Amino acid sequence: MTRYFFLFVLISITACKRSAERVKNTPVEVIGTGLDTVLEVVELPVKQKELRSFEGIADSTFIRLADFSNDFVFDMRYATENNFLKAKVYDCAECYTRMRTAKALLKANKEFLVQGVKIKFFDCYRPNSVQYKMWEIVPNPQYVANPVKGSIHNKGGAVDITLVDLEGNELDMGTDFDFFGKRAYHDNLDLPIEILNNRKLLKETMEKHGFWSIRTEWWHYNLSAGSNAKIANFKWECE
Repeated sequence: MTRYFFLFVLISITACKRSAERVKNTPVEVIGTGLDTVLEVVELPVKQKELRSFEGIADSTFIRLADFSNDFVFDMRYATENNFLKAKVYDCAECYTRMRTAKALLKANKEFLVQGVKIKFFDCYRPNSVQYKMWEIVPNPQYVANPVKGSIHNKGGAVDITLVDLEGNELDMGTDFDFFGKRAYHDNLDLPIEILNNRKLLKETMEKHGFWSIRTEWWHYNLSAGSNAKIANFKWECE
């Protein structure tokens, strides 16, 4: 009798483990006691990480944007081969900017959120050493800034972005990031009205918060106040 009892207990435990495995990506709570224990899936609140404060940080300091907001989305293309270079030039995917740029981005994103969208990043601060890597692959100033002169990306004052809805779906901007052609130009009005409205929302909101665009790339924005900063080669640590 004892032997069968322990066998029954073992089967019950195994069944519970299998049930837990099926819902391993969902927070669960066990309801009940004894052999009739029921595994019930309960939606538990996801604890968001504690954000850092701007207090005591100089505007020129490089900061990790994700440490100051949970409301951004990141798709750092140059940390993958999914970019026009067809090469990975970052060791790991991180979005850093100078503090002054981060403050402006947070204000812009706050306004976007009111309209049911938020910023998604493709590229942020770019160390000058990475600019040299890019130049080695595509030594053409039409597509890559000469690293000797550098770009505002190297100063921590430029970002490449788009907009997504609150579920993370990208708004239609007419082309993918890093599409080099007339369809990506701001002054190309021969596009569906939805695309023009999406670009207008992005452009007008970013300009309202101190950024300016370039004619040929709908995704690229420079912070006016960041133009005079020095080219940097600050490198972040990969975890």
